[in-house]
Amino acid sequence: MDLNELEEWLRRHRVADVACLVPDMTGAARGKTMTPALFLNGLKTKSLRIPETVYAINVHGEIQFTPHVVSTERDLVLAPDLSTIHLAPWNNDPTASVICDSVTDQGTQTGIAPRGVLRRVIDLFAREGWTPIVGPEIEFYMIAKFSDVILEPKTPTGRSGLREFGQNVYSLDAIDEFDKLFEELYQFSEIMRIDLDTLIHEDGPCQFEVNIRHSDAMRVADQMFLFKRLARQVALRHDMFVTFMAKPYATCSGSSIHLHQSVVETKSGRNIFANADGSDSDLFRWYIGGLQAYLPAAMPLLAPYTNSFNRFEAYMSAPTNTHWSRENRTVGLRVPASSPEARRVENRIPGADINPYLGVAASLVCGYLGMMEKIEPREEYVGEGYQDRERPLPKALMDSVENFTRSKGLRDALGDSFVDTFAAIKRTEYEHRSSVLSPWDVRFLMTNV
Repeated sequence: MDLNELEEWLRRHRVADVACLVPDMTGAARGKTMTPALFLNGLKTKSLRIPETVYAINVHGEIQFTPHVVSTERDLVLAPDLSTIHLAPWNNDPTASVICDSVTDQGTQTGIAPRGVLRRVIDLFAREGWTPIVGPEIEFYMIAKFSDVILEPKTPTGRSGLREFGQNVYSLDAIDEFDKLFEELYQFSEIMRIDLDTLIHEDGPCQFEVNIRHSDAMRVADQMFLFKRLARQVALRHDMFVTFMAKPYATCSGSSIHLHQSVVETKSGRNIFANADGSDSDLFRWYIGGLQAYLPAAMPLLAPYTNSFNRFEAYMSAPTNTHWSRENRTVGLRVPASSPEARRVENRIPGADINPYLGVAASLVCGYLGMMEKIEPREEYVGEGYQDRERPLPKALMDSVENFTRSKGLRDALGDSFVDTFAAIKRTEYEHRSSVLSPWDVRFLMTNV
């Protein structure tokens, strides 16, 4: 879309405001809103700017300064990706939103922007003539609105007036309890060009899963980012909340984002994971080997909060290792039954709380390193893998952060500025959480010790 086409698009949709969206380190949308005239002028003059510190904000809202993000808070130039422009259908006045990258005044990409980190990984594949393909399954809970942050969440009431409890996995009747919400979710997704596929009820009470159709990695990560924002807005319109927290209920299944991934030749579209006779290729084995070798070090990008690790401590539906197996949902790396054209591996380790750009980048770069280093995978795992902790993933956030910072392979691929900044943010979040009195502290320590 060139500027003339953009101007005509804004006029045709009678857009009153334009929101420039910047995915921050948590995966939340930050940025600024302006009139179409100011937006168009800013594009022409390259005067759309935002402080670099937008990428150094932790989940509780504080800016984390590092040697790579200094306290002078220099400006970056916003570079809107016009292929992502869309209408925000929940606004009363016609509002357009567009996802933005950021560059310095010299035109170079900043090393700490999550979208830029994913692009850096995609470029590694491009140098080999490859394009990574991703298809995510996104789990989430719908919960009743609340104002008391100490109490555990509750399920919302459906059209029957009842709250859901127990397990209703794959139940169509449980989906129909919220049919108006899901109709609107799909309608708005079409307006925003989010390619939603199937919807199912998952294991937990009011836990659901949607699939986004597989496509190239950046397009899918953009849609995951937009879907999270859309789901929250639609839920509010129906007087409830949506949470992508990895473990919102102590005794129910956690929420994950299962990442199906394959790699195709850019020119021919051939899936490099399968040989001509349909058998697994060497590159496919090495990709799995890379996931097994590097995912433990990449865990902060796949389980970014203390709560994320609660999902692995429970026995329900969360892998605790990097075993691989065919048609086995109890391992971290599942190879689904498929045709050679659709040969892929499903990474079941990421939580629903990931930054989509960083989670996709982490999974892809681990596989890429495996192919480059020709890492052979371990033997295929046979059996039920949830309780097999022979080769465990890190069990705590800070351990995983230290492993992450020490991984030379990940540092070289993702860049020092990103690794150091992300690690610093995780440390401050952990310290902040540790300073807050928890309900467990109040219940068991306040009057007993």
